[in-house]
Amino acid sequence: RRESAYDELETALVEAIIESEARISRFHEMQKPRDLWLEEVEPGVILGEKTTPLDRIGAYVPGGRAAYLSTALMCAVPARVAGVRSICCCTPPPVHPATLVALDIAGVDEIYSVGGAQAIAAMALGTGSIAAVDKIVGPGNVYVTQAKMLLRGEVEIDFPAGPSEIGILADGSGDPAYIAADILAQAEHDPDAACLLVTTDAGLAEKTGKALENMVIEAKRKDIISRSIGNTGYILADTLEEGAEIMNLVAPEHLSIQVHDPLDIIRMIRHAGSIFIGRYSPVACGDYASGTNHVLPTAGNSKTHSGLDVRHFCKSSTIQIISREGLESVGEVAERIACAEGLHAHADSVRIRRRKTS
Repeated sequence: RRESAYDELETALVEAIIESEARISRFHEMQKPRDLWLEEVEPGVILGEKTTPLDRIGAYVPGGRAAYLSTALMCAVPARVAGVRSICCCTPPPVHPATLVALDIAGVDEIYSVGGAQAIAAMALGTGSIAAVDKIVGPGNVYVTQAKMLLRGEVEIDFPAGPSEIGILADGSGDPAYIAADILAQAEHDPDAACLLVTTDAGLAEKTGKALENMVIEAKRKDIISRSIGNTGYILADTLEEGAEIMNLVAPEHLSIQVHDPLDIIRMIRHAGSIFIGRYSPVACGDYASGTNHVLPTAGNSKTHSGLDVRHFCKSSTIQIISREGLESVGEVAERIACAEGLHAHADSVRIRRRKTS
């Protein structure tokens, strides 16, 4: 169906997907680590690192409430840039033609029309038709996320990526309409989406609430928003410093900073999946067009996890090249520590070489 899927889309949409893929590729090429580096750190001792892509990965692209063609790009393009040999994708039926086109443009090798926890199990364990993968990436609902966590002993995963979130840190310079629009954009994802405004200006919070009420009335996905809006709220902070610390505690998937002097605030932020600075940086641009990745840790997991990037699809091996001269430099230290640990054969493996060089 890949080829026929193109015929089902408007040319303008296909062109937009191609442009989005190019931007995502450009950014992720910038992240790509060197294949190999070596450096002589002291005479006779050369250290380095070799980076190798994974052999086979599986991407999970959600379906159901929307056609997440952008997620297809976000999961597959970094893997392709990293040099992964085989990329497969599972996505729930019926597969939207836009998702098929995006997967094709992204360079996915295999596409399977299967969704939910069973798709995660299939990629993790393998079936008669789906070969097991080394790593599974991509967001999903609570069942998909839990399946990834449960199967982590069988397959590596990226991180827990559940329902969407946004945290917005704003002062009196924020635009209530822009902030309300950003909240609505996340609220339409899923009934479990969560949105939080932290501001030092009570008037801004009130104006944002009124703008949000008016926008909900006209929203096209009102059925979802009317449920997720119950997960939306605001906190009044005494200072922006306090607001930044609140955001560090929340560790949101998306953090929008809409303040007069954002660069001072960005230095205070320690935990956030992706950061959007300024009133003209809507999260939607990161979702579709800027090139950064929108597959991000949720539920506070940005405290310990980074968003999806090229490095998720690579592994590294350290390298050491030691000459006779170098062995004399590091050998005695190795022998002494090995003996202190009671690992005498370790010490002997160094000592036998040092004796032969003397």
